[in-house]
Amino acid sequence: LTVRFRSCHGNKKIHFGSSEPEDFRVDEDGVVYAERSFQLSAEPTEFVVSAQDKETQEEWQMRVKLTPEPAFTGPSEKDQKKVEDIVFPWQQYKQSSPLKRQKRDWVIPPINLPENSRGPFPQELVRIRSDRDKSLSLRYSVTGPGADQPPTGIFIINPISGQLSVTKPLDREQIASFHLRAHAVDVNGNQVENPIDIVINVIDMNDNRPEFLHQVWNGTVPEGSKPGTYVMTVTAIDADDPNALNGMLRYRILSQAPSSPSPNMFTINNETGDIITVAAGLDREKVQQYTLIIQATDMEGNPTYGLSNTATAVITVTDVNDNPPEFTAMTFYGEVPENRVDVIVANLTVTDKDQPHTPAWNAMYRMTGGDPTGRFTILTDPNSNDGLVTVVKPIDFETNRMFVLTVAAENQVPLAKGIQHPPQSTATVSITVIDVNESPYFVPNPKLVRQEEGLLAGNVLTTFTAQDPDRYMQQTSLRYSKLSDPANWLKIDPVNGQITTTAVLDRESIYVQNNMYNATFLASDNGIPPMSGTGTLQIYLLDINDNAPQVNPKEATTCETLQPNAINITAVDPDIDPNAGPFAFELPDTPASIKRNWTIVRISGDHAQLSLRIRFLEAGIYDVPIVITDSGNPHASSTSVLKVKVCQCDINGDCTDVDRIVGAGLGTGAIIAILLCIIILLILVLMFVVWMKRRDKERQAKQLLIDPEDDVRDNILKYDEEGGGEEDQDYDLSQLQQPDTVEPDAIKPVGIRRLDERPIHAEPQYPVRSAAPHPGDIGDFINEGLKAADNDPTAPPYDSLLVFDYEGSGSTAGSLSSLNSSSSGGEQDYDYLNDWGPRFKKLADMYGGGDD
Repeated sequence: LTVRFRSCHGNKKIHFGSSEPEDFRVDEDGVVYAERSFQLSAEPTEFVVSAQDKETQEEWQMRVKLTPEPAFTGPSEKDQKKVEDIVFPWQQYKQSSPLKRQKRDWVIPPINLPENSRGPFPQELVRIRSDRDKSLSLRYSVTGPGADQPPTGIFIINPISGQLSVTKPLDREQIASFHLRAHAVDVNGNQVENPIDIVINVIDMNDNRPEFLHQVWNGTVPEGSKPGTYVMTVTAIDADDPNALNGMLRYRILSQAPSSPSPNMFTINNETGDIITVAAGLDREKVQQYTLIIQATDMEGNPTYGLSNTATAVITVTDVNDNPPEFTAMTFYGEVPENRVDVIVANLTVTDKDQPHTPAWNAMYRMTGGDPTGRFTILTDPNSNDGLVTVVKPIDFETNRMFVLTVAAENQVPLAKGIQHPPQSTATVSITVIDVNESPYFVPNPKLVRQEEGLLAGNVLTTFTAQDPDRYMQQTSLRYSKLSDPANWLKIDPVNGQITTTAVLDRESIYVQNNMYNATFLASDNGIPPMSGTGTLQIYLLDINDNAPQVNPKEATTCETLQPNAINITAVDPDIDPNAGPFAFELPDTPASIKRNWTIVRISGDHAQLSLRIRFLEAGIYDVPIVITDSGNPHASSTSVLKVKVCQCDINGDCTDVDRIVGAGLGTGAIIAILLCIIILLILVLMFVVWMKRRDKERQAKQLLIDPEDDVRDNILKYDEEGGGEEDQDYDLSQLQQPDTVEPDAIKPVGIRRLDERPIHAEPQYPVRSAAPHPGDIGDFINEGLKAADNDPTAPPYDSLLVFDYEGSGSTAGSLSSLNSSSSGGEQDYDYLNDWGPRFKKLADMYGGGDD
């Protein structure tokens, strides 16, 4: 209940009081509260609320009647008729003067209307009246959301009586309160009273169940957690008023599955929804997950009047390292062949009750003894968590036949506090080494032998043997063979490894690098499987003076005059010190012309200078022998021939007749090669010419040959069009038009003839047409031509139909069909045409039928 006073003179500081302060209290905002809990009887409870102005000491009083609110069953007709009127209060003064009345503004307390009312509608709420309606005709109206603003039509007012009504049930969860403004105007629309505010509060009803934010809640808790450990929080919401009992929720746990080790392992804060542990004994290895059914009930959890809903809380017990790894056996066994590395020799298996593939489950292995040289290591298989004992260094059976290792296993993370188990587990690993057939090895390898070059074939150089490391295997002696010998100088005895030369050792060979020659040999045993080893023999060849020096270059050029004519030469010796330079240079005594024409002077240990002794030497090529001696003991010397080209030189010392000198210097082999090239070139040209001429002859012969089927002397040519073929139309039509302007020899030019003609007779002289335009000229010309054609031995033996150019109509010559060959009488006998077959029957009928 709220009590408010509003003065027309403005707001004042008001102090509220109650006539029953032990039962009711009024705060400074006018809200009346009950000071204690008590049951209201059927009779109304009355008390007076007073308001006093602190400045003027003015006081007002109002009587309040409290009656219990009956259960809502819908208003009766009687209740509908009983509607509260809004009247204006009277101001009272505590003075000796008579009471005075003063008009004040409307003061309307909030109207409380339950939601979900069943009607009937419209349902009357209050009636708004003005005391001026006695003297004036007034019209009442309301404005605001729910009236003339969305949602419109919820509240209506009778404009005459001022009756305010609601037209439909209200829903507090949609709109909790409506703020309307009431107006009073006269019939002309003039405002009679100031608008007043009407607040309609929708009273909440418990019409919504609590709803959990999630139907399934997931949480975790470490195993071994102490009581009171926070796990998770579940939350539900209620659409009803959270400040009323309808929206006050309370939580509780309906069930727990499984119920081990206790049916009440968890509890929930009934107001906040926090879930905590209340019992010890959470063990993931026994129970990995708990399922709780959580219930939320409004009305502060009242099971009778409250609405409830449930959700599921799934609590997963997370793993902690409360179980160390334990070996499945006290001793593990394995074996490994000797000299093998990266081989797994044993699998160490452990068990761990913690969650797989977590740091509390993953095992780490280490060796605590039995491997002082570090020949083994232990790796962890990430899938099976087994320990893989692996060999990382070769093991020799002849040295160690067995290893006994001590290993320990522990988790990646330390054990949780309070665990009584030891943090690690130990075991032993017994590893047996298996003897295998090993490769023989040469001692020493490589082996170095110093030997002077020039050692002849068949001499023993050295003995190169190998050893077999298998001391406990029954095997025969080793066998030796040669694997690599680039110069093929050596051989080895297959039994005792004695190496003998098969050729002269030469330090200057291309297979010798830095005086060193390398050969590789193989030693093999007869074990199972057979094994072999290689060894390298290095022969350091000592130099002897077995090579005489030679001159370099072999050819030189100089001028035919004395100056300038010096030639620099160098001595080259494959040997090395002290069997090489310094060298001595000299010219031989014979022939005498050498020393007479040339002189040589040594300018250093390896170089000398050759020059002319005489003033002039004719240009040409000269062979100058030079004797060169080295410094070896004994000395080695040789006579090298230097081919000197003497030529004419210019003032700069350059040869001017180099071409002649070079030509003169060609050897016999070069001349023969040049001649052979020339002869081959001429033969190719001759063959090409012969081939071209033969091809031309074949082409001409093909042109002269005539196909027998095209020979018109013995065959009839069949044409598919009127007139003859293209060959029968090869004529000059100008003879019919201007016969006088054409020479007789040009009527049928030479070379333009039919292929079936025999060009062995002279061209016949055909008549020439006169140029005068006489009407009978054409007929005479044709008759003469026909006679000449009949006498022409080169003409075909049949009449050909010639096609002439069109010369217009109206010819005076008449028909030509009556013309006959002048020689078609008995001068020629064509009866033989009947013997030529059916192809010549038509021709035989034309010429062999006599006068007919």
